[in-house]
Amino acid sequence: MTEMLIKPAAASDAHRLTALIQDCSAYRGAYAPMIAGYRVTPEYLARHEVHLAVRADDDHLLGFYALVTEPADLDLMFVADAAQGLGVGRRLITHMLDRARAVGVTGGVRVVSHPPAEAFYLRMGAERTGTFAARPPIDWDRPELRFPL
Repeated sequence: MTEMLIKPAAASDAHRLTALIQDCSAYRGAYAPMIAGYRVTPEYLARHEVHLAVRADDDHLLGFYALVTEPADLDLMFVADAAQGLGVGRRLITHMLDRARAVGVTGGVRVVSHPPAEAFYLRMGAERTGTFAARPPIDWDRPELRFPL
């Protein structure tokens, strides 16, 4: 893979972030309700710390994260199917934690995880703190974790 850059999202990125979410194979089948109809809007991008991982040579989207800072929560994190296993997720988590510190977050960053992603977050240094109970339209419990800062 060519060099990867992580950069702030712009309002004009909303459509391609939504497309990445909707194309994610991890949310097919039983997990489809989690993203059904979900859209990233320019307003959402203006309110939160959202950063993209892109290929440096052509700006191709590899993944992104959204950090809500009050209270600190990793609201969204997606890596394109074709970019899985290339270190994109690791780079995004490292960047997210650096941004959280830079904006004054203390006490850690909470993550309510997609169940299959829990092992990834644990490998990245998150600690399991509990279980987030099912709420419609999602009918399964999800792991709740925290990245210490």
